[in-house]
Amino acid sequence: MQFVSADEKVALEKKREELYKAQIDVQDRIRKAAALGDLSENAEYHFAKEENRSIQLELAGLELKLRHVSVISNDAVPDDVVFIGHTVKLLDLDDDSEQTVRLVGEAQPPSADSDILPVSANSPMGEALMKAHVGDTVKVKAPRGTMEFKILEIIG
Repeated sequence: MQFVSADEKVALEKKREELYKAQIDVQDRIRKAAALGDLSENAEYHFAKEENRSIQLELAGLELKLRHVSVISNDAVPDDVVFIGHTVKLLDLDDDSEQTVRLVGEAQPPSADSDILPVSANSPMGEALMKAHVGDTVKVKAPRGTMEFKILEIIG
């Protein structure tokens, strides 16, 4: 069972719908390319077939994730406790730098278009942050040694 926030499940379902639409478009391109005749030298046909296989694989993986997720709510969690779905501002006690992380469930698709670092609840940092309070100092075991962070605030 994989745990996700309600927002994460909505994002997964949105991605599934986008893939279904892309698959319909690709299958239409396959039909049009096949209608042109000789398939052995039809690059558009072969490219579209490969793209269709790739979409099908991604869809199968996404469907599997969606069948095994459990949505958890943070409604009953006190305002000063970190939980899945929360965005948290941290102070790295090694170099006094601040960073913002979002505690995400296990099935969260990666997002590189944000300044907020997604942190899996099952990662060492996620486990340290989960259920910690604002003002707490958490220790995270990392490959380069133990790191310490102070939880400054929960942004959302």
